[in-house]
Amino acid sequence: MYHSIDDTKLKRLKGIRVSPKNFEKQISYLANRGYKSYTLAEMVGQRNSLDKKSIVITFDDGYKDNFTNALPILKKYNFKATIFIIINRFDNDWSLYRKSKNAGVVNHIPKLSDEDIKELLKSGLIEIGAHTMNHKNFLKLNKDEKIYEIEESKRELEKRFGIDCKTFSYPFGIYEAGDEKLVKNANFIAAVTTEARRTNMGSDDLFLLPRVHAKDGYLKFIYKMSKF
Repeated sequence: MYHSIDDTKLKRLKGIRVSPKNFEKQISYLANRGYKSYTLAEMVGQRNSLDKKSIVITFDDGYKDNFTNALPILKKYNFKATIFIIINRFDNDWSLYRKSKNAGVVNHIPKLSDEDIKELLKSGLIEIGAHTMNHKNFLKLNKDEKIYEIEESKRELEKRFGIDCKTFSYPFGIYEAGDEKLVKNANFIAAVTTEARRTNMGSDDLFLLPRVHAKDGYLKFIYKMSKF
């Protein structure tokens, strides 16, 4: 699980940023050890025939550096990725929906334009998934509000980019019992959380998939991967 790939230091929310240097080291480590990358939709579709060294690279939110900094590295190693896009990602200080002390942090990080997303799709390496309309905290929404955030984000992505949007990411990784049913009813095939562990595609709920946090430096990343 990644968010932003950039060298600029953040005063807060440090966990959402990995430098391009560390990102390339991590992808190189995976490639050199024979890992095969899939988009999330591909992995779900092939879950009954996966090798142990199968991996999905994900990015949440929709930061411009996913295009400018991450994509060239993915191309270099022929690795795929799934990027979960917030529809209303501009002038939207969604970090406030989690903690007020994070005010203003995400506003200063450039976001992907629709044209950037089209170029990502043209690469053939990127799947676009939904990350709701506004990235609101699901614990503070009623059922109808959640349905709107889930279903409308799928419709918008499909309309704008002519794609079949199949996968979803919960804002902040937060969800309540029953939210996975709302996602399933919206005709997604899978959804990811921020629960920090390896996914077992044979036994995990496809609508509550965990992810390994890749926010750390290279040595911690190797340690995490060595446990698999």
